Amino acid sequence: MNAKGPVFKYGDNIDTDVIIPARYLNTQSAAELASHCMEDIDKTFITRVKPGDIMVGGENFGCGSSREHAPLAIKTAGISCVIAKSFARIFYRNSINIGLPILECPAASEAIREGDVVSVDFDTGLITDETTGQTFQAEPFPPFIQKIIQAGGLMNSLK
Repeated sequence: MNAKGPVFKYGDNIDTDVIIPARYLNTQSAAELASHCMEDIDKTFITRVKPGDIMVGGENFGCGSSREHAPLAIKTAGISCVIAKSFARIFYRNSINIGLPILECPAASEAIREGDVVSVDFDTGLITDETTGQTFQAEPFPPFIQKIIQAGGLMNSLK
């Protein structure tokens, strides 16, 4: 399983209230949630994001309240993968549960810039900044988690 796309880059402590503002939490439609993804920090995100794009964050990405809506909004908006220095534990688990690939890699998070084209090999954990030629090594997911992600989430992997 692989991903490749241009990068949207954000800083440290991007919390779930920024990813999907609380005023949209009664929304049940994933597409409607996605249409508001990142709007309080990046008003142009939803008009620029394309299927396959990659998001890079700093430390503690997805912190804040336990909100399944956050990774769902990111995935439905078209993001194929999130790379960060670190993730809040509940965001990490919610991402796996809905089939959003996420990789912790501090070196990649520091070096990759907004707009760089990045490719990710989920089997090996290799992250390549195609723009600069730099490579970074993240810990790959164990095969059972890769199966969950490939199936589109935990519920789909049980079928």
